[in-house]
Amino acid sequence: MLISKAYAQAEQMVGEVSAETAALAAEAPSAASAFAWNMGLIAILVVMFYFLLIRPQQKRFKEHQNMIDALKKGDKIVTAGGLVGNIHKITAGDDEVVIDLGETKVTAMRSSIQAKTEKEAVTKKK
Repeated sequence: MLISKAYAQAEQMVGEVSAETAALAAEAPSAASAFAWNMGLIAILVVMFYFLLIRPQQKRFKEHQNMIDALKKGDKIVTAGGLVGNIHKITAGDDEVVIDLGETKVTAMRSSIQAKTEKEAVTKKK
């Protein structure tokens, strides 16, 4: 007696689940529509990636390249290794630069120059 009631309840639940499944299936988007939405979201991510990461990096690279091209003898620079000195010798087509570090002169690659600094020394206020 109890088993037949449980079986009847299970049959009734299966009927309700299939009706809900049919309603959900009617509301589901088609495969082409879902594919278009996914491709649209990927395109938005690519555009965001370009504007947030790639474009600013290209701008910084271009500014650095312009700074390196504009260097001349006597400019105070900082290398990637943290050395601070003045350019002693630089030639237009050469990748090497001679840097005067005070008592020592060092040959470095142009690409290792990190930044050009101001000639005036900053004094500390007490």
